[in-house]
Amino acid sequence: MIPFYIAGRPATSTETLTVRHPYDTQVVGETSLATEEQVAEAVAAAATAAAPAAALSAADRAAALDEISTRIKRRSEEFAQLITAENGKPLKWARAEVARAVNTFRWAAEEAKRFSGDLQRLDTDPSAAGRIALIRRAPRGPVLGIAPFNFPLNLVAHKVAPALAVGAPIIVKPAPATPLTALLLGEIMSRLDLPAGMFSVLPIPNDRAAALVADPRLPVVSFTGSGPVGARIRAAVPEKHVTLELGGNAAALICQDWPDLDQAAQRIATFGNYQAGQSCVAVQRVFVHRDHMAAFTPKLIAAVEALKTGDPRDETTDVGPVIDEKAAARIEEWITEATAKGGRILTGGTRDGRTIAPTVLTDVPADAKVCADEVFGPVLVLTEVDSDDAGLKAVDDSAFGLQAGIFTKRLDLAFEAHHRLHVGGVIIGDVPSFRADQMPYGGVKGSGAGREGIASAMDDYTDPKVMVLTGLQL
Repeated sequence: MIPFYIAGRPATSTETLTVRHPYDTQVVGETSLATEEQVAEAVAAAATAAAPAAALSAADRAAALDEISTRIKRRSEEFAQLITAENGKPLKWARAEVARAVNTFRWAAEEAKRFSGDLQRLDTDPSAAGRIALIRRAPRGPVLGIAPFNFPLNLVAHKVAPALAVGAPIIVKPAPATPLTALLLGEIMSRLDLPAGMFSVLPIPNDRAAALVADPRLPVVSFTGSGPVGARIRAAVPEKHVTLELGGNAAALICQDWPDLDQAAQRIATFGNYQAGQSCVAVQRVFVHRDHMAAFTPKLIAAVEALKTGDPRDETTDVGPVIDEKAAARIEEWITEATAKGGRILTGGTRDGRTIAPTVLTDVPADAKVCADEVFGPVLVLTEVDSDDAGLKAVDDSAFGLQAGIFTKRLDLAFEAHHRLHVGGVIIGDVPSFRADQMPYGGVKGSGAGREGIASAMDDYTDPKVMVLTGLQL
């Protein structure tokens, strides 16, 4: 029985949680669900730890984060194998996730050393002559981090690392489908010299999370997951600081000037299907300037068909299963709906258990679910546009606004896209799936509020605190 962690200490309960491999449903491991009493213990410990956590020196916080980074790297293959086992993503992508988590904690260690505040001259007004403001940031208090299944290590890291960097206790609720990777991270953290109550990792069912969200001793809620759940959280605790990363239906636009259609096809095929499309910024909608449509379409189909689908434990597999049977059935239904509305399948479109064949659709109306909602599966929708302007309008015609990829070499068009598109990030010359873990990451509209990325999340976890000094020679 794999333990969970209450205030840094291993614990178990009598309610078993069995984790199965998404590909063949073999048992991967067993842990247990935290009881209501254990959850209460973890919250009380986090509240008690708030003051000593905030008092940690920058050196202590940075050292802890560096140590976590080092220990993950040392056990990187163990982490990768576990991610593949409980999540079903191919090993190549699991290893990439582990490498990102190593960097995420390393970046947090560096940011912890830089987290010093700002000085602001106030004598810009004659009435404030001789005054200067020192603006520092103080932790709002313990953080509740609710993580999704699709990146069971790195998206947990994006909640834990900034919390430790600012000196805030954190309670992590991993996804019920993928708790084991977070528990392995908990094991690493349990060996650190941190204040008691600095962290807990609590596997609990989603229907028990509402009480944690509502607890006033957890003033910050950082949630990554589905839009409806995020909306309920925001509505339930309007007095709290809530950050939401709620996904999207990311678009790529091949502009008239883009010279390398082979490169674009390869990137779109890869990042429409990596993680079996279960990424908030996986390519979903593909808009192609009419001058390129005839040439680009067969290149994209060939690139998609070249991807190997199968057992994610196979080193050569590119596309594995989706997380469960329910998700696979939903994706299949959406493909069927798209074809019923006039869409054509150019490749793929079939399902074998939990595995969806990488699919390319075209002639799909904009109101079909595969266009209007987040597929979260290996499905690309290919659409011709008459001009770059029409393409930008089509990219922006979405209830979501996370990231967009614009394939252009024109600097003016890049700036125009950045100005016009209502998204959190515009990636020029590449797919919308690019993310550097230190950059601000998040969206607008239905894609959420707040930002991940270490420095951005540190701001979300803290409040500015001003001290004004008077009578100074400036």
